[in-house]
Amino acid sequence: MGLSQHQREFTLNVSKLIQFAFSKGIELTFGEAYRTREQQLLYVQSGKSKTMNSNHLRRLAVDFNFFKNGNLTYKFEDIKEIGDYWESLHPKNRWGGDWNKNDIKDGFIDTPHFEMNI
Repeated sequence: MGLSQHQREFTLNVSKLIQFAFSKGIELTFGEAYRTREQQLLYVQSGKSKTMNSNHLRRLAVDFNFFKNGNLTYKFEDIKEIGDYWESLHPKNRWGGDWNKNDIKDGFIDTPHFEMNI
């Protein structure tokens, strides 16, 4: 399967994620999806990212803003159910809130981040 097919599958999963979040009372707005290499380098240098191999560069990642009861939240506890749902949609989907896939808040936490890691 080529990159374009993965991108289309990722986009379909994102649409399912958005609908699921809204059904759970969490409203979303888009943060960042595609990212240039230059922007990624700035994020690595500032510590906002740990890698120059980001799936944002391949259009296989998206960051969201989450609103619970009208208030912006990035709390692990508020978003975990959405992250778990995301990972259930495809075996290559990963949520940045649980990189270790151990269902606890540990390590590098990036709760707004959802990706397909091919």
